[in-house]
Amino acid sequence: MANRIMLNQTSYHGAGAVQEIAAEAKSRAFQKAFVCTDPDLIKFHVTDKVTKVLDDAGLAYVVYSDIKANPTIENVQHGVEEFKKAEADYIIAIGGGSSMDTAKAIGIIIANPEFEDVRSLEGVAPTKQPCVPIIAVPTTAGTAAEVTINYVITDVEKKRKFVCVDPHDMPIVAVVDPDMMASMPKGLTASTGMDALTHAIEGYTTKAAWEMTDMFHLKAIEIISKSLRGAVANEKEGRDGMALGQYIAGMGFSNVGLGIAHSMAHTLGAVYDTPHGVACAMMLPIVMEYNAECTGEKYKEIAKAMGVEGVDSMSVEEYRKAAVDAVRKLSVDVGIPMKLEALKEEDLQFLAESAYADACAPGNPKEASVEDLKELFRKLM
Repeated sequence: MANRIMLNQTSYHGAGAVQEIAAEAKSRAFQKAFVCTDPDLIKFHVTDKVTKVLDDAGLAYVVYSDIKANPTIENVQHGVEEFKKAEADYIIAIGGGSSMDTAKAIGIIIANPEFEDVRSLEGVAPTKQPCVPIIAVPTTAGTAAEVTINYVITDVEKKRKFVCVDPHDMPIVAVVDPDMMASMPKGLTASTGMDALTHAIEGYTTKAAWEMTDMFHLKAIEIISKSLRGAVANEKEGRDGMALGQYIAGMGFSNVGLGIAHSMAHTLGAVYDTPHGVACAMMLPIVMEYNAECTGEKYKEIAKAMGVEGVDSMSVEEYRKAAVDAVRKLSVDVGIPMKLEALKEEDLQFLAESAYADACAPGNPKEASVEDLKELFRKLM
């Protein structure tokens, strides 16, 4: 069996990297940018850091910001209409997963109009054409949407999120500039950082994991575990580390998939509007305990990457517990709650059925039935 690796054509890393956007646009003969961003980034002048680069270079653009934290089908449909009106030829996505996921869906539909029904993109849609070229500029250190072939859209009507996996949606350029992340508040830094850790750990233990992605994921776990507390404290070293760590995690999981921590988090976000990173952080140690028996010696390496001492002298049960405990401690240290007050017993069946049907669930190392998922959700109560 062949293992596939897909990454950006080009990526820039480091403070001031956004300055490279103008040169990239000009070298590709782009004429007008459709800038996808969210209202808060405009309000706090984060988007301005990129549009100033465009202004200084004399590059045309239009800004689109009808994007919610959990982007909806309607956000995508409106964006498609606005892209057509703008007569743009490329997209600059500025933000976290919400902006980048919206940009991907817009870009795919513009290039593949037969998929204008956004729901038709769920799963692995058989699109034929690469999406409109995207330059992705993350402002959070978590989703790694700038280097993945995945995006997630919320179906408000059906109270569910659906995952789209499409090699045609990969941004051609990623600009990972930690200066773009410096204004993130503590809570968002913590939640997106734990999302990145969930990517790394689930990617490392998923059924499709192999040597190259293991390399990415273990390094990501190491960097994130060293950097997240500092990033939450707004220390430069921590911010820089998280910018790199989350990207490396994306290099891995985009190519091998995730597991039920993500499928369950998607469901919590759709039903209760729980921030995705918070939902991932709450589910991760619970799911790690559930999966432990099917992970071989991988938790030993996770524990080492998390900085746990004396791992080599531990028994299997001890190092597995140590890995889970290290994850749970990091989550608590950065202020993530361990329980979800909104969760109701009467919602468990719907939540479990939705998580079971989620595109991330099949990659989990241990099979999980609807009843299993109900019991795991119940641990959040």
